Amino acid sequence: MPIYKAPLEDMRFVLHELYDSKTIAQLPGCEEFTPELMDSVLEEAAKLSEEVLFPINQTGDLEGCTYENGVVRTPSGFKEAYNAFRDGGWTAMASDPKFGGQGMPVSSSILVEEMLCSSNMAFGLYPGLTHGAYLAIYHHGTEEQKQTYLPKMVSGEWSGTMCLTEPHCGTDLGMLRTKAVPQADGSYSITGSKIFISAGEHDLTENIVHLVLARLPDAPSGVKGISLFVVPKFLVKEDGSVGPRNGVTCTAIEHKMGIKASATCALSFDDAKGWLVDEPNKGLRAMFTMMNTERLSVGIQGLGVAEVAYQNAVAYARERIQGRSLTGAKAPEKQADPIIVHPDVRRMLLTMRAYIEGCRALSGWVAREIDILHRSTDEDAKLVADDFTALLTPVVKAMFTDLGFEISSSAMQCYGGHGYIRDHGMEQYVRDARISMIYEGTNGVQALDLVGRKLPQEGGRLLTRFLDPLMEFIETNDDSEMEPFIAPLATALEHLQIATGHVMEAGMGNHDEIGAASVDYLRLFGLVALGFMWARMAKIALPKADQPFYKAKISTAKFFMQRLLPQTASLLTVLQSGAEVMMEFEDAAF
Repeated sequence: MPIYKAPLEDMRFVLHELYDSKTIAQLPGCEEFTPELMDSVLEEAAKLSEEVLFPINQTGDLEGCTYENGVVRTPSGFKEAYNAFRDGGWTAMASDPKFGGQGMPVSSSILVEEMLCSSNMAFGLYPGLTHGAYLAIYHHGTEEQKQTYLPKMVSGEWSGTMCLTEPHCGTDLGMLRTKAVPQADGSYSITGSKIFISAGEHDLTENIVHLVLARLPDAPSGVKGISLFVVPKFLVKEDGSVGPRNGVTCTAIEHKMGIKASATCALSFDDAKGWLVDEPNKGLRAMFTMMNTERLSVGIQGLGVAEVAYQNAVAYARERIQGRSLTGAKAPEKQADPIIVHPDVRRMLLTMRAYIEGCRALSGWVAREIDILHRSTDEDAKLVADDFTALLTPVVKAMFTDLGFEISSSAMQCYGGHGYIRDHGMEQYVRDARISMIYEGTNGVQALDLVGRKLPQEGGRLLTRFLDPLMEFIETNDDSEMEPFIAPLATALEHLQIATGHVMEAGMGNHDEIGAASVDYLRLFGLVALGFMWARMAKIALPKADQPFYKAKISTAKFFMQRLLPQTASLLTVLQSGAEVMMEFEDAAF
């Protein structure tokens, strides 16, 4: 049976030492969120994750969701777990107190989110999507829409979805066909089909608030003609209670590789009553408020699954005896040594650990900037935060989820054949991790967003929000104690700068060059970002090296610098090779 223990010590290190949580309470609306309160929240979230959600993760995967005559039922235990989650106030965690929320800063709520993803990724999708829908209505809805939907969504009585994909179009939303016809009462009649709708139908809440992309009759073609509508499963009465069923039906659920306890639905909208959110033909603007939040959350899914897979790999490596150490028996009293003594197993475990803790640190930086963006009264600081989060969103989504799958696969490898069978739970983590690289914009699309949109945006200003603090750190920490961390980081930074110049120059003459280089560039960028995190963590840990936690930090930092960060050199070589060899390959030869 798999195990999970929330990594509270490392979470507290990121929250309090790496980013000084005391400054969070200085932001408007965060005055109550002292370090002590945030620690208390993390401890309670750990109990919920370990004791309520984790025990139904494997059984939920085995049972899956069931569909019959338009009704979807979640696996055994999910309804009771959701009620406990809702009753504990966790659905209200990061929402505005105006609508019943707790107003928790993202700096701490993102750590709670990681625990949910580690303990039960499929369960976490239900409240996660609701919060994304909440944000879209919160930022773009009318006051009436906010009052009608948000209190019930914040309380967890109602849930939410985002309905984009159609059978013939996924990433290319300009092709969508769902129609919205104006009605005399100010509403719209919505007709069309949507697929791959996570939490599109289930038995956890009394109502589901769908946010649906559709076209008005006179809408221009392409993405400029898309509007967003709020379409509840049940219409809402004037007193706020649930009314008659709307014209939206679940026609099927998908039988998937992973996240089987999350209902992935095909929905049919047949003259369903909906209401316009934001302005006509500006639906993508509102939807991207939700999608950008979801992309960060999906990145945390990759991190969460990686963490639980790593924990299980470590436990197995300590217990499983097989062969003898290459330098002599380490457990002579046993028939064989535990496999943790073997260099290749240690390589895999340290690789997992270095990536996981680096990603957790980077997500902490992004979360902090999101808090500044939404709460600070300093307009200059808000602009910096807006630029930074826009730049890092595709990196977090793609890099974290790529690594989540790679780490889950490596964790399975530590088990050998035992990882491939169901009993140990490792194969579920590999299956669950795989979807995060696909939905909310595939990782190839994220790479194109980074290279094709974010790098040249505002004359390269967004990139400076990342490079400036990195270069300042290198310049001000050039001493002998930090040399093992600064020298590799400086080399990797040089690779990133050369790669950026190459991509921008080559892409001006041929846009295929951008596409050919984008995935390698994003990985290179992400490695440099993680290198910066490890250098910063090493600086904090060095004066405390006599304590086991900090000693391990320093050793992991050295491993990252010596064994992982040098990948930037090969990535630079690969992306400099250009697009010619792949684009000139004959289509018929594939």
